[in-house]
Amino acid sequence: MTAGRIVFLNGTSSSGKSSVARELLDILDDGVFFHLAVDGFNAMRTRRSLEAAELETALRRTRMGFHRSIAAMAEVGNDIIVDHVLSERWRLLDCLTVLRPEDVLFVGIHCPLEELVRREQARGDRPPGLAAHQYDLVHVHGDYDLECDTGTSSPRECAERIKDFLPSRPSRTAFARLRHLYVPDAEALDITGSQS
Repeated sequence: MTAGRIVFLNGTSSSGKSSVARELLDILDDGVFFHLAVDGFNAMRTRRSLEAAELETALRRTRMGFHRSIAAMAEVGNDIIVDHVLSERWRLLDCLTVLRPEDVLFVGIHCPLEELVRREQARGDRPPGLAAHQYDLVHVHGDYDLECDTGTSSPRECAERIKDFLPSRPSRTAFARLRHLYVPDAEALDITGSQS
């Protein structure tokens, strides 16, 4: 069975990842794509109030489960559009460990800070300052296969760039380069963590 392709969109809150993902679902016509968003996984969590330590543990488990869900969907041949915020180093390391790097097109979704702040205020459904807090963290690894700026391009234009780039993605992807740099021992492991 051929593994599915993973279009991995990484950017701050309010950067336009979900809008780009929705456009991709409309225009990608060479497979069946699923949009998996970390916000969707967070929305499935219980509504009762959690204390800080319990919430942090729940969020970490949620994100780890999210990463493994992406891997499982792709492993059986589904094409995936991932919508994520890699604002903590461990999130990137976990993704580099559990996702097959050759299947991932890693796309940086950028937006100027002042526009992020404006969008965040207009949305009203995010904690104030969240995008600004994530701004210097999300792209710190510095390596992508493709980058888009939603401050200068519409979500549709970004999606069209990704669609055009997807068939010619590099054989040594950004995920492969980052995995070699940050998780060299993962090269000897399969995605389940057993020796290959």
